[in-house]
Amino acid sequence: MDNKYEIVCKSLSDTKVLAYKFAKLIEDNGCFINLYGEIGAGKTAFVKLLAEAIGVTEKVTSPSFVILNEYHSAKIPMYHFDLYRLENEGVKTITDELREYSEGRQITCVEWAEFSQNEIPFNHIKINVTYEDNDYRKYSFEGFGKDCIEIVKGLEK
Repeated sequence: MDNKYEIVCKSLSDTKVLAYKFAKLIEDNGCFINLYGEIGAGKTAFVKLLAEAIGVTEKVTSPSFVILNEYHSAKIPMYHFDLYRLENEGVKTITDELREYSEGRQITCVEWAEFSQNEIPFNHIKINVTYEDNDYRKYSFEGFGKDCIEIVKGLEK
């Protein structure tokens, strides 16, 4: 389908190439990104490489314990949520923030988006990271909304 793109990364170098390519497509206008995958699959690694690619100079860490990390050193702000530690009631307390971070010119990454209780904005990109044989990783991108579908199409070029 037009709104999906899959690629297998055989190394961290392959993942870096993918993250940099993706960054070029979103660094001007931003994007809301939901990341799915098992613990250790590579969600945070991808976000770190994406941050590097857009020019974030702060140390990028997993927001597992703080829920949200903000980075303002690049030409576009980047926000990194982790919903893993939030129970259903906890997610309800930040749904307004999730909506707020989906509007405007910024990059918002949400790890463990499956815990968002469908409070995800319509226009977003879903990235599913899965383990493959030989410790490879498969990145599956899916765009929702016209602009996000165009971004995913850009990955194919």
